[in-house]
Amino acid sequence: MAGKGLILGCIADDFTGGSDAASFLAAGGMNTILLSRIPTSDYVLPEDAQAAVITLKSRTQETSAAVRDSLLAIRWLKEAGASHFYVKYCSTFDSTPQGNIGPIVDAVMEELNAEGTILCPALPANDRIVRNGILYVKGLPLAESPMKDHPLTPMWESRIRLLMEPQGKYDSLEIWSDALHGPDEALDRQIQLLREAAAESGKKHWYLIPDCRDDKDAARIVSRFGDMTVLTGGSGILKDLAGRYKTKDHSPVFYQGTKGPAVILAGSCSTATHAQTLWYGAHNGTLFRLMDEDVLSGKLTAVSIWSRMKQQEAPLIFSYDSPEGLRRKRNQEGRRLAAEIEEILAQTAVEAVRHGVTRIIVAGGETSGAVTKALGYEAFRIGASVAPGVPVMIPLENPAIRLILKSGNFGQEDFFGRALELTKANSAPQG
Repeated sequence: MAGKGLILGCIADDFTGGSDAASFLAAGGMNTILLSRIPTSDYVLPEDAQAAVITLKSRTQETSAAVRDSLLAIRWLKEAGASHFYVKYCSTFDSTPQGNIGPIVDAVMEELNAEGTILCPALPANDRIVRNGILYVKGLPLAESPMKDHPLTPMWESRIRLLMEPQGKYDSLEIWSDALHGPDEALDRQIQLLREAAAESGKKHWYLIPDCRDDKDAARIVSRFGDMTVLTGGSGILKDLAGRYKTKDHSPVFYQGTKGPAVILAGSCSTATHAQTLWYGAHNGTLFRLMDEDVLSGKLTAVSIWSRMKQQEAPLIFSYDSPEGLRRKRNQEGRRLAAEIEEILAQTAVEAVRHGVTRIIVAGGETSGAVTKALGYEAFRIGASVAPGVPVMIPLENPAIRLILKSGNFGQEDFFGRALELTKANSAPQG
């Protein structure tokens, strides 16, 4: 089971969250393996692995199942030799009053007997910051951003402490920027008061919510709290955390390019992915939209889609609805439609690979998980990134394949063009 050098074990709430985390750990100097599921007890990590990231479906699972799977993954990582742990969730927190982040964080702290942890859902590189305890997305408080209309996890509160109160069991301390960068002694006194208040109320654990507005804040958070057994949040501190934990630099050479055709599959209905799709179509890319009625009627299948698209160069097969349409679909039929779209896109990936496609680019966390499950790949090395948090991945089971998975809101407007360029044969190596 154990790689000889495993230090950090990370669990992520969906597949794109896992690839996001893995990309920053790799950029920070840790040789990182991404695992698409909880491995069996006899699975052996590569000996050079310093960090392992296990992807789950805990973002949208029923809470008891999300907690169960999170604990199984943590126990596997601990058995594999990890001494530090990270619970990775989306940098837009993605939670409702009945959300899973609080129960998972609580269960992991209790499992590892960790007195406290930090809640840091920030990724400054993608304009997700925490200022004065409030989470901002591209300059807007979370509850005023487009994420308020997310079809699965709509976000209606911006202060992290208030997001945690209805779902977590423990008390929080906001650490604003002046305290974060102030004297250690003053911050120690604040934390001691939190510890004493928790003890008086019979609570054994607590949360710290540090501001994280930029790289300077991220470095300070890691310097101040990096030795805690378990940390939680987005990917904003993971590069610095890798720099703290790594025992040696790694410099594998991954030639990003591979021979063969490409396909793009977009199940995300985010504003960013929609803009990227429009850009691709405007630059002579082939677009094929999955219409809701054709999906629900069974008219579309992976075989029929690929028979129409196989002669096209890097076709983009996508699903889209407006925010108003998504709000109307928060019902049983809407959930069934989303699941069927995921399955069609996943099976289209299988059909494409069966016909020689070697470059697969996927947009959307749930869609990415469905695609990787259908393809059967379980472990990946991490290559260069197309955008912050979106790396090229090389399956250990099939090194000729290049896979790129992005969260719906990640990436530049020309993301799909960049991804195709980075994965084609003769592209520049990473070293």
